[in-house]
Amino acid sequence: MAQGTMRAAVFKGKGQLVIEDRPTPIISQPNDVMLKVRGVGICGTDLHILEVPPRHPATDNVIMGHEFCGEVVEIGSRVTNCKLGDRVVADQNAGCGHCGECRSGRPNSCQTVFSAPVPGFSNTPGIFFDGALARYIVIPDYMLYQVGPRVSWEHMAVTETVACAYNALRKAAPEAGETAVVLGAGPVGLLLTAMLKLSGCRVIQSEVVPYRTGAAKKIGADVVVNPKEQNLIQVVKNETKGYGADVVLEAVGSLLNECIEAVRFGGRVVLFGHDELARPVVQQALIMRKELQICGVFLTKYTFIPAIELLEQEKLPMTDIVGHVMPLDDIFEAHRMIRAGEALKVVIDPSR
Repeated sequence: MAQGTMRAAVFKGKGQLVIEDRPTPIISQPNDVMLKVRGVGICGTDLHILEVPPRHPATDNVIMGHEFCGEVVEIGSRVTNCKLGDRVVADQNAGCGHCGECRSGRPNSCQTVFSAPVPGFSNTPGIFFDGALARYIVIPDYMLYQVGPRVSWEHMAVTETVACAYNALRKAAPEAGETAVVLGAGPVGLLLTAMLKLSGCRVIQSEVVPYRTGAAKKIGADVVVNPKEQNLIQVVKNETKGYGADVVLEAVGSLLNECIEAVRFGGRVVLFGHDELARPVVQQALIMRKELQICGVFLTKYTFIPAIELLEQEKLPMTDIVGHVMPLDDIFEAHRMIRAGEALKVVIDPSR
């Protein structure tokens, strides 16, 4: 493909995002694949990057967009896992498979991926190098997974979000008949609720934004609590005969103490929400007295294939979670809607 220019949403640092012309990328390595981008999910991480001060680091002057899907339009000479015309999604933090962490079964701590400009953060397209908020992107073939034609582009675009949520679900190890509490009803919180319901759990969901509480009820949360209007811990105790929840999943980023209070003796807490500025004072004695299991969950870990299968089998309420598909020029309105609590997952289609 001859190199020209394309419109792209570029992070300029200090909370600034601009749309400008950038060179169309070209294939330079034998394992490169060029995608015509067909959908980019707007993630909470994107909004954190654009805050001042930022709640997540990023490299200045990169094209944003790290959750994406597209159509294969050109391949390098050694690409064997996809062909022209394939519909694919990208694991933007795929492990290299060769470092010590990958070979020990920890690809989400890959030493190659985590050679990012900021120590402790993954070397992710759309954050530390050019991403998908443009018409085309070139990425290595090992990041790609094919998806069947039954899944729409807008649902494909958020496969990584589904895969991350599924990683959290595995850590939570839910069992049929258990009661789970999900803190937060953003896209991840709603996906967790849907997956917990598939696992046979009873779900109590906590959320303060009315738009999101309505979505939680629609996708099947058994009890929805607005903690600004109700005492969340008391509601959990009332719903569990005073014992507390079997498992609590946090999808906000700053509610560790609420998790500790809401969970029962011997229960499990899974921390998904990511907020670099959160510094809660931890109730260590309560963790000890309740013999709690507390774990964090980061990115994906061999969960793209089951996430794709869930999407292909239409097991998840994606139409209730992905409510808006917008062109690239409307990205600022998309950010406004999400911040204002007027939308859940917004997908940008740069091909429009």
